[in-house]
Amino acid sequence: MTHAHAQPDDTRPVVLIIDDSVDVHRLLTIKLRNEGVALQHAHDGVQGLDMARTAPPAAILLDLDMPGLDGLAVIRRLKEEEATQHIPVLVLSGLRKPEDKVAAFELGAADYITKPFDLTELRVRLRAALKIHHLLQLLAHRAQIDGLTDLWNRAFFDQRWDQEHARCQRHGHPLSVAMIDIDHFKQINDTKGHPVGDAVLTGLAKVLRRESRQSDCVCRYGGEEFVLVMPDTGPTDAANVCERIRAAVESATFVGTEGLRVTISVGVAGASGACPLSPGDWLREADRNLYAAKSGGRNRVVSSDLPTVCPISMKLAG
Repeated sequence: MTHAHAQPDDTRPVVLIIDDSVDVHRLLTIKLRNEGVALQHAHDGVQGLDMARTAPPAAILLDLDMPGLDGLAVIRRLKEEEATQHIPVLVLSGLRKPEDKVAAFELGAADYITKPFDLTELRVRLRAALKIHHLLQLLAHRAQIDGLTDLWNRAFFDQRWDQEHARCQRHGHPLSVAMIDIDHFKQINDTKGHPVGDAVLTGLAKVLRRESRQSDCVCRYGGEEFVLVMPDTGPTDAANVCERIRAAVESATFVGTEGLRVTISVGVAGASGACPLSPGDWLREADRNLYAAKSGGRNRVVSSDLPTVCPISMKLAG
């Protein structure tokens, strides 16, 4: 009999079964095959925890009474770690004592089903847990999106920038970042009103999305300022990308702006390999270049090539 495993391109939610009984795995594989889920199988608590940490599933079906690390200990550890604490855990247990049920719920279990379980009931409860998980994911995603422009927001940028900076340091990949600011935006708001200002912001967001590359990460940094993270891109290529964006903005007509001419100033800081600057210092360099673009007459790109060093992994290798 074949077990369903999640493939890299599989869009089905993954459900991890942690149970020491081979019969339970076999039964659930048959009974859940039409539920639109991809099952993964762990036969003890340690293996289950390891699998949950490596690739967090959408839900966990967990046996309480297992040798070694029992179910309650598994729940406790799942809830202690940020990566796994929000995974809904449905306890499947032959233990019927009220105190076991209370302990499971107190530790954070989403549901408790006693063996031998009614399979219709299990399916319904699993669907409910998966729906809640999906809604939580949507909320988490929305929390990283800017409400006006639909671009990634500052919180997402901070996290992504740290990741890309660490990747550049470790592997020596090129990396560039651009700070983008709308020229005379306060004047637009003051003379034309905030609805026109909002139309400029949303119009610019569309141009940024259209003109940036698929690998680039466009975020609204705050107010009229945007930021563009360009992984695997050295300073020369980054400056070219930003020059293309600058020209596209200059020639664009934004809906709702009544023929207003909109331009941007851009500061780029990039490195062709691992760079000794901290994430904050790197951003400050891009910001200095943005200021230079503003003082140099606006509607221009100012770029700098940052120093490089051997990446961490090469240093460690000696």
